[in-house]
Amino acid sequence: MSHELLSILVLAVVFLIATFLPVHMGALALVATYLVGTQVLGEDVDTILGGFPADLFMILVGVTYLFALATDNGTVDWLVARAVKSVGGRIALIPWVMFFVTAALTAVGAVVPAAVAIIAPIAMGFAKRYDIRPVLMGLMVINGASAGGFSPLSIFGGIVNGVVGRENLPSNPALLFASSAAFNIVLGVIVFVLFGGRQLLGKVDRGDGIIARRADENGGAGGAGVGRSEPHDGVSGPHTSRASTTAVQTTPVAGDTDAGTEVLTRARVLTLVGIAALAIAVLFFNQDVGFTSLLVAVAISLFSPGSNKGAISKIAWPTVLLICGIVTYVALLERIGTIDWLGNGVAGLGAPLLSAILICFIGALVSAFASTTGILGALIPLAVPFLLAGEVGAVGMIIALSISASVVDSSPFSTSGALVVANSPEPQRDKVFRQLIIWGFSMVVLAPIATWAIFVLPGWG
Repeated sequence: MSHELLSILVLAVVFLIATFLPVHMGALALVATYLVGTQVLGEDVDTILGGFPADLFMILVGVTYLFALATDNGTVDWLVARAVKSVGGRIALIPWVMFFVTAALTAVGAVVPAAVAIIAPIAMGFAKRYDIRPVLMGLMVINGASAGGFSPLSIFGGIVNGVVGRENLPSNPALLFASSAAFNIVLGVIVFVLFGGRQLLGKVDRGDGIIARRADENGGAGGAGVGRSEPHDGVSGPHTSRASTTAVQTTPVAGDTDAGTEVLTRARVLTLVGIAALAIAVLFFNQDVGFTSLLVAVAISLFSPGSNKGAISKIAWPTVLLICGIVTYVALLERIGTIDWLGNGVAGLGAPLLSAILICFIGALVSAFASTTGILGALIPLAVPFLLAGEVGAVGMIIALSISASVVDSSPFSTSGALVVANSPEPQRDKVFRQLIIWGFSMVVLAPIATWAIFVLPGWG
């Protein structure tokens, strides 16, 4: 049996064991990496550890530590209150604000994981305060990042357009950007409908801790009575009968007092300055997200020791182990050459349309575990031979592959998906992880089919 095939079978076994037995998948993946690396490939431990994603480890630890501090001292609640006022208190608009803010960041050049790292923790603050499903907020942030990710100024767009230019293939950067943005906006609408967005319509935060809802959504004003609870919100409290609204007291959260949401204490000012410094350093000076967020967190702890209590324990350590374990094994696959082996096998089939959709599937599957940036740079050259033959439209194929490899960033094994899981409320973290697995791997299957049908079959370019 070839090493490439063996490595794929071992990965499948890791997933099966972790699914049916109470064994942590991350630990299991690290053990599998060690056994395959040392016993099959003859690698030493230093080589195996070279595949450990230290950058991803630092991002997860640094970002979750910083925003644990921001949550404990009420800064996240303060940001939530300010942002809600900016949209007139309309709760249903909040996920879309997160979508377009993240899209704007990536469109002007922010690295996708960096934009998600900055926006996702704030989005989860909204989710907690307004009983919005965390998976809805997380996916809106991730899809927003992908929507802006292929602008000519962005990292993804630069990589794809650069590879296409080097290979002398036809290109259309504006169409690539517009197609990706449109595809992700449609995905955003689907996510909004599937994950509870409709229950947010008509809900308004009046700025005093009360959410007002249209009476006709609750069976009429006459049906509202004292002590009724609203099923969609998951909270209970006194209702006041009115001609047009039914009022519901929201569940109290940390800092849900005047001092918690309105007053800028010293610790909150320090935290806001630190978050702004993180954004500037990462977006404009290309500083490392993980180390910079850790630097800001340590600085806040030094100048405001009272805000540091318990923050370290809130770092999502199980998630860190899970993601880093899987990614370390994927690095082993790359060293073996499994990815190239699959791609070369597909490219040599001799059926251009079939090869096109299979390359999209490979791009989606591998990108769900590994770097989207690396996949885009590796797989487009594999498609060059039959693209140059003219049997498949080059522009359409490049768009299909780019979208297929990027929308799967919602997988919890990618950096963006991992950040969403790590910043989700702890009681819901396992549920969010499962939901992102289902959604992410549905994208692995559906996105290549959809993009192939839309962009490749018509022969774009």
